Amino acid sequence: MPRKAKKGSPRYYFHQGTEDAIIRLNKETRSHMKERIYNEHIKTPFEKLAENIIHTFKFYYFDVPSEDVKHEVVSFLYMNIHKFAEGKGKAFSYFSIVAKNYLILHNNNNYKKMKQHDSEDVMDYKRDPITELRGKESRNMKMEYIEQLADYWRNNLTTVFKRKKDLDVANSVVELIDMRHNIDNFNKKALYILIREMTGSNTQHITRVINVMKKHHNNLHKAYLTTGSVDTKRTGSWFD
Repeated sequence: MPRKAKKGSPRYYFHQGTEDAIIRLNKETRSHMKERIYNEHIKTPFEKLAENIIHTFKFYYFDVPSEDVKHEVVSFLYMNIHKFAEGKGKAFSYFSIVAKNYLILHNNNNYKKMKQHDSEDVMDYKRDPITELRGKESRNMKMEYIEQLADYWRNNLTTVFKRKKDLDVANSVVELIDMRHNIDNFNKKALYILIREMTGSNTQHITRVINVMKKHHNNLHKAYLTTGSVDTKRTGSWFD
């Protein structure tokens, strides 16, 4: 039986049952059943997700009340619900990115204000953990390598990272790598903040975990350039 999420955490209102309902809705062909699944299992988590993102990141620079903005975001999430692909990352991560992208695009005044303040959120907003992990040569990397990199981490996360809080961050990074095709259509600048939201970790801790992953990436990339592939089933740290 899955462990119950703590009250107040994202998983408390948007959990595996929510993701399962989204998958069922996308497979359902009958309109009345789609509406029933949405109203009973998805509508409230979408509303809570939109509300939390609006207030967490202070998207207040709209010409309409925040409640109306929330309904706009929920409508946008519903319009994009069919794009969620089972097995390509968690629904919570995907729809958090969709909601945040919508708000960023429609809240330029807020974006400009964020750029003017030297706060932790602004610093994180300017960072892209996926690019940091790939390194400077990432633009020239083949998609094949990125696929193999994700496979390597799925097979080695629990060997490299022993603490749950480290595993939570590393798992979130792998989820974002898996969702890179969708993320490319959104604003990568907010991903550091998204990892903070997903895990509850602070920026310093996220940076430490990503730095460990970067060290592995450097060795994996060298192996890929030399042999044309990555030993994705290898277990153990490069630095044991």
